[in-house]
Amino acid sequence: MNFWKDGLRLLCVRLDNLGDVLMTTPAFRAIKTTWPATHLTLLTSSAGAAVAELVPDIDQVLSFDVPWVAGQQQQPDRVISLADRLRGHNFDAAILFTVQSQNPLPTAMLCYLAGIPRLLGYCRENPYQLITDWVPDPEILVATRHEVVRQLELVREIGCQTSNRRLSLTPSIADQQRVRQQLTNAGLDFQRPWLVLHPGVSEEKRRYPAEKFVQALLPLMQDSGYQVVLTGSRQEQSLTSQIQHRLAGRALDLAGQLGLGELAALLAEAPLLLANNTGPVHMAAALGTPVVVLYAKTNPQHTPWQVPNRVLYFDVPANLRSKNKLLQQFPEPAEPAASPEAIVRAVHDLMAQWQPIA
Repeated sequence: MNFWKDGLRLLCVRLDNLGDVLMTTPAFRAIKTTWPATHLTLLTSSAGAAVAELVPDIDQVLSFDVPWVAGQQQQPDRVISLADRLRGHNFDAAILFTVQSQNPLPTAMLCYLAGIPRLLGYCRENPYQLITDWVPDPEILVATRHEVVRQLELVREIGCQTSNRRLSLTPSIADQQRVRQQLTNAGLDFQRPWLVLHPGVSEEKRRYPAEKFVQALLPLMQDSGYQVVLTGSRQEQSLTSQIQHRLAGRALDLAGQLGLGELAALLAEAPLLLANNTGPVHMAAALGTPVVVLYAKTNPQHTPWQVPNRVLYFDVPANLRSKNKLLQQFPEPAEPAASPEAIVRAVHDLMAQWQPIA
């Protein structure tokens, strides 16, 4: 009799960032489509938990920043406490979702200590009984599949499939109304072209230079009449203020003013997002908003999924390159190269069919 079936209390583990959670949402949908009575709990980071609340296929969210992903000091007592907490949920099984460059075994050990009897996941080497349903990882040294495909093919191993492979994100009506009113009050003209610029990113190695964003935006604003809305966290306000100053104060700076649900509502409203390869890119893709992404040569499989897009590549400075040997190779040629001129062309290409909403 097949163990994997409808009605399980299932723990899905995705311990990294917001964008990684979003790129796993088609796999969550595949589980819930195939097994609608399954109770799906997501264990994720604090950043992942923030967006998981907007994903309808997740029944419950548990948040924990594990030290081996978050780069924290060793915290064995907290990890043991997490295992005890998971044990109290009496999960029937767990699925480990990892990117190609991650090792699943620390998380597998966590599930083992939590007494979870069955575990599905990729692993390069034999995990013995730490991963009872072991899928040998075919992406040994270089990522060969998009992250969405990687996770869909994992859950297909236990019979879960979906015809809808879009990312999933649902902003509330209240957030949508609040954001539209905020834009109206700020004087945004919805009948003229506009875009959102999200210039920040969690890792410095993936940050496209602010000055080059400015060099692209100035002709877009001066020659084509684009309006610009800046977004970012409170910690990124100095960055957005610098860009706003270089744009002679003519951009609307909302950095630090939006919750995650409101950011989702803004991206759903926007004709286009311009950003580094970071979480809001995947939010925009989930919402069907076209994206121009300045893509640092890091994880090659995290490009925008199933949405009109232009990907412009740039090199990571030598002193910022990853120490992870699996991320030190990037498939070439990575083209077109990022530049202010390429950004302008990409924006015009994606906005060519844009029509203002009446």
